[in-house]
Amino acid sequence: MEMDEKTLRQLAEKIYDLDTEVYENLGSSLGRVFHGDRDRCVNQMLLAMQNRKQGYLIRSELALISNMARTIQDKTRRKEIMRKYNLILKDVMSLPTSFGEGDIIDPRIADVRAVNLMERFGKDDHLIICIGRAYGCGGSEIGFTLADELKINFYDVSIVNEVLKRMETEDGFVYEGEAFEVVKANFAKSVANFQHYHGMSKQDADFFGTSKLLVQKAKEEDFICMGRCADAILTNNNIPHISIFITAPMELRIERIMKINSSLNYTQAKRLITRQDRKHTRYYQFYTGRKWGKASNYDLCINSSSYGIRGSVDMIKRMINRVELNK
Repeated sequence: MEMDEKTLRQLAEKIYDLDTEVYENLGSSLGRVFHGDRDRCVNQMLLAMQNRKQGYLIRSELALISNMARTIQDKTRRKEIMRKYNLILKDVMSLPTSFGEGDIIDPRIADVRAVNLMERFGKDDHLIICIGRAYGCGGSEIGFTLADELKINFYDVSIVNEVLKRMETEDGFVYEGEAFEVVKANFAKSVANFQHYHGMSKQDADFFGTSKLLVQKAKEEDFICMGRCADAILTNNNIPHISIFITAPMELRIERIMKINSSLNYTQAKRLITRQDRKHTRYYQFYTGRKWGKASNYDLCINSSSYGIRGSVDMIKRMINRVELNK
């Protein structure tokens, strides 16, 4: 759907106003996604909507708003706010810059197949789905769409980091940013981080903070978590969950990344995918001792090119319905 700048700005204003409404109903500054001046925040969203490489930012911000909105106690207000959210989400996902387009499906092999899952959830257990995914396979879009249709919370790396930052602010100290990327720091910075995180490296502190958050959330709500070693963390804490890994053939992933980021050529897209997959592999194996993407470590492995984003969501939903029927 093509939108002119005026229409996009109006959509950005609706998102900002929805966040404000959620904040007012929760009565806490920790329930707010946008903290800056209205015009500045709207302008930032406008740029993200116009830039394919930043389209995911709008999706993550909306997911965080909906996560907060679902905690509103007044059922009437919550229902009205979620109605507004659904209308906004429909417009956002129809944007050319949204990940709503750019499917990964290979029509030659597309087919929908039945899935079986052993019963493991008690009647008091929350439905938790952990999704690992190869870079460029559409896994984040599958997870986000699934969470929205199941009406449960969605946590990806940016949302986990934001929630950790807010939790740590409540505890009186400051979270300092991205957990996944391992960067080289000078000796002084390393010492400062070592002292700040009570003898742990920043990466270790981030991992243990994520673990604490996921275990806590598992006692409170249904949710979908993208990556973050969530499957291993929940397994180690004896928390029932469904673990899924999503991938696709390299050639189709390269093609999709080139569509999403038109500035990348074939070689650059392939190099980016290889680099991102390698980082995930190292991080996952270091903290779990498992092999990332190995089929025996998951309940379900999906080749998203066989089903596409829509077909993958539908297949997982059928599996979830079986679990729900068993509860």
